[in-house]
Amino acid sequence: MSVPSVPIEIQNVPEAQEQEYVHQVYNEIAPHFSKTRYKPWPIVEKFLQSRPDYSIGLDVGCGNGKYLGVNKKLYVIGSDRSDGLIGCGHQIDSTYNLAVADGMQLPHAKDTFDFAISIAVIHHFATESRRVDAIRHILSRLRPGGQFLVYCWALEQEKSRRGYKEGDDQDILIPWVLQKNVGRGKKKEKEKDEKEKDEKEKDEKDEKVEPETKYRYYHLYKKGELVENAERAGGKVVDHGYEKDNWWAIVEKI
Repeated sequence: MSVPSVPIEIQNVPEAQEQEYVHQVYNEIAPHFSKTRYKPWPIVEKFLQSRPDYSIGLDVGCGNGKYLGVNKKLYVIGSDRSDGLIGCGHQIDSTYNLAVADGMQLPHAKDTFDFAISIAVIHHFATESRRVDAIRHILSRLRPGGQFLVYCWALEQEKSRRGYKEGDDQDILIPWVLQKNVGRGKKKEKEKDEKEKDEKEKDEKDEKVEPETKYRYYHLYKKGELVENAERAGGKVVDHGYEKDNWWAIVEKI
């Protein structure tokens, strides 16, 4: 049986809510989460492959860096608030250009980069004003005419296992179930003594840890909301759509 999502009211200090239900959780689940993130999404891959050779770009909220190697003719700097996920990225490929950085305080020069991507990140900011500010901040790092591809989870997920739909709560806590099994009693050598074998099996059983559920904050975007946010941030939306239970938009810096 799956663990249900939980509606949440936004606190007076949204940064504290993000710390508890985003930053802290991603560090705790980083190794497990990283193992589920390896295949590029088609539209993201298409966007990266369509960039001119030797363009320089940003991947804001890059996680384990799975998009950094999609197009070897690009120079991409990945950043994430989670040092745990950045550590996973370094383990996957030590040549990745990675940094721990807050998406609202990027350590890069303004008006510099040709493009940026931020995949499944903006929806973790706890208020609309912070989500708009995050888009504006990323756009500020692009040169005029630079393009930014942004993805956010959609409210309209009727066909997915989650089943979110129009009219449901948009601000929710989504569970991540960590299955732990220490297995300390496992040994490769064959046990000859039956008593030792029984003790070993008991030890293994005792070492099995019950699954632990962590909750991450999401704002589920309804149709048209991401485009509105991007335009409020001062960008020009040149394309947008829906893919894999996400709304996406390509935003150009004016």
